[in-house]
Amino acid sequence: MKVEKCLKAEILTGPREFSYKELYAATRGFHSSRIIGRGAFGNVYKAVFFSSGAIGAVKRSKHSHEGKTEFLAELSIIAGLRHKNLVQLQGWCAEKGELLLVYDFMPNGSLDKLLHPDPENGILLTWSHRQNIAIGLASVLAYLHQECEQQVIHRDIKTSNIMLDGNFNPRLGDFGLARLMDHDKSPISTLTAGTMGYLAPEYLQYGKATEKTDVFSYGVVILEVACGRRPIEREVNSQKMVNLVDWVWGLYGQGKIIEAADKSLNGAFKEQDMRKLLLVGLSCAHPDSAERPSIRRVLQILNNEADPIPVPKMKPSLTFSCSLTVEDLVSDDEESKTT
Repeated sequence: MKVEKCLKAEILTGPREFSYKELYAATRGFHSSRIIGRGAFGNVYKAVFFSSGAIGAVKRSKHSHEGKTEFLAELSIIAGLRHKNLVQLQGWCAEKGELLLVYDFMPNGSLDKLLHPDPENGILLTWSHRQNIAIGLASVLAYLHQECEQQVIHRDIKTSNIMLDGNFNPRLGDFGLARLMDHDKSPISTLTAGTMGYLAPEYLQYGKATEKTDVFSYGVVILEVACGRRPIEREVNSQKMVNLVDWVWGLYGQGKIIEAADKSLNGAFKEQDMRKLLLVGLSCAHPDSAERPSIRRVLQILNNEADPIPVPKMKPSLTFSCSLTVEDLVSDDEESKTT
């Protein structure tokens, strides 16, 4: 198979190739009881390798052209990346028309499951865990945006794509929508992907992913971590949908931003630290991409190496002053034009 030969040539260093038989046995035939998540391109299964006793997470591709495209994108990106806050790729398999990726197993699951637990799930993320998550995620995004040979725009940063290891350290995963960027090239990408609520307004408008659209998504995640509320949530006792960024900004404008803190923390945090994290979230989720900080600056602020960025008391009205030329906006098909 041509794809298999290409993959073997590209991935000789790093992750190893698994046999289909090995993965089939480790997941009990991809049994439904072994499903631990659903990624951008398929189900994720818990795998127990009997020979070594090791546990892994196996991502199985959907049977479609898009699935194969996303599989190859993820494999080519992840195979060359190394950072303590990335989910580590162990290996891959391309047999029997199946496309499979094998990752480290993350015992504490995804961040969204812990921020929005079922009533019977008693694990509470402490404030120190939450600060550690904010810093770890900023660190890995700085690596992807600025430290890789080719810049990586993740494009799908959300709490369900952030896994937690045994010590509740964050690990960013699901690179099925990521795109490698040459640092000096204009980022033109037409596929609008990801989840509503985490997406920057200019990305929704034009479908153009940049490091600043990743920063916006990071800001929403940080607000979700601090507040324990989803990006878009139905108001209690009403049909009204509440946008998290608008809600926090409204409280900030009234001088009551601390009231946005997750009630389940019962005040177990320093007010100045909570305030700083909430303001970092708002600055990253600024409607104007030009006003958002770089993720490197965010990391410096969180590590007390730089002053916080001033945030206007009133959320600015939407403008599109992102660094895109008119040619960028009209060079694609008619659907990408604005009315």
